[in-house]
Amino acid sequence: MYEKVSQLISRATHPAARRRTRNIHITHKWYKKFSRTTRVLGPGVVTGAADDDPSGIATYSQAGAAYGFGLLWLFPVMFPLLLAVQESCARIGAVTASGLAAILKRHYSKKLLYASVFLVVVANIVNIGADLAAMAAAAQLFLPSLDILTLAIGFALITIVLQITIPYRQYAKILKWLAISLFAYPITALLVGFDWSTVIHHTFVPQFVFDEPIIYIMVGILGTTISPYLFFWNTSEVVENEVATKRIVASSGSGTPRLSRRFMRSIKLDNFAGMSLASITAWFIVVACASVLHSHGVTNIETAADAAKALEPLVQGFPHAGLVAKIIFSVGIIGVGLLAVPVLAGSSSYAISEALGLKEGLYRSFHKAHGFYCIIILAIIAGLGFNLLGIDPIKALLFAAVFNAISTVPLLWMIYRIGNNPTIMGEYRNGHLSNIGVIAAFVVMLIATVVLFISFIPR
Repeated sequence: MYEKVSQLISRATHPAARRRTRNIHITHKWYKKFSRTTRVLGPGVVTGAADDDPSGIATYSQAGAAYGFGLLWLFPVMFPLLLAVQESCARIGAVTASGLAAILKRHYSKKLLYASVFLVVVANIVNIGADLAAMAAAAQLFLPSLDILTLAIGFALITIVLQITIPYRQYAKILKWLAISLFAYPITALLVGFDWSTVIHHTFVPQFVFDEPIIYIMVGILGTTISPYLFFWNTSEVVENEVATKRIVASSGSGTPRLSRRFMRSIKLDNFAGMSLASITAWFIVVACASVLHSHGVTNIETAADAAKALEPLVQGFPHAGLVAKIIFSVGIIGVGLLAVPVLAGSSSYAISEALGLKEGLYRSFHKAHGFYCIIILAIIAGLGFNLLGIDPIKALLFAAVFNAISTVPLLWMIYRIGNNPTIMGEYRNGHLSNIGVIAAFVVMLIATVVLFISFIPR
């Protein structure tokens, strides 16, 4: 017995054994760090990925095809504004344990509540309709015998079933990893190659050329980046996350959240990661389309097939490269669409449910929050009805982006007021940098909207 114990001690203390133990310890340590990081990246990453929805992809693609690198300067302007607004929304949700509509209902007038809910719901319905049409157009590349409406109905049903039947924890993981489909554009841009000095110059040196078409697409870029549905979704999803991690017992003000500096830092990190993902990917979409389409004389994207051509260099040299590019494009559009449509419908349902005092939250089952889920279903059906108008899918996507920009203006002012209200936010009110970012976003969106309307006036 003594000899066996001695042998075991000898093996454990052997240098090779110690190295193996140390390597296992280091590997476990790095795994724990990686696991902790992926847990931190939650609502903000999903929000950022949803920001590059089919409407965003179409708008950025059209900008790159029509104007090359000429509109890249918008992205460094928008990024700090987007970051400030979404960080403010996330902080509001974390501190109050309530969605935006619930806060408006408790602390502000009914007129402001109903006006805000109306704006976000209408904008979301338009966006849902455009996204469903885009997903249908992408699928039609391979199912030409089916019409757009039939395919859109199919995607609407799939979205409804997924959102109702899958528990929130699993659903959030699915939404998070669907963002991977966005990486096709940065890879394409890097494979094509471009003059970095020219691209950087256009990114940081604005070129002001104003006419009606360029103003329209600039407003579309602003609207599809700083969108109303992201405000309501991100605020409510932080509350969902607090419920999931047992920081509060339930949402809608029935529990006091346990806040800490570490938790508030994790919210900032999550939003920084999500908004960076959204902005960098959008920038690369413009670069890819400018390099592939604009440089070869394709300045107008009219169909899904035209948009898919931007990804052909990614599979250059493959047999049937055009077909493979269409597959990648379709998977990206459909994947991000399955991510964005639930976000759009969900943000509408949060707003309406909170305004009406219904039980809400994806952490609740359908039976415990049937009103909340019925509003999600109705929002998707209403968006589906948008397709009955027979609007061209690509034009509908750009129109949805512009409509978002117009709707955003009063909502940004509302977020500024809530974020600075000491009764609501206490010690976690907006800091100077947050206030500057939110106010700047409000001013930029207001000026863009006014200029857009002026451009429509006949001369």
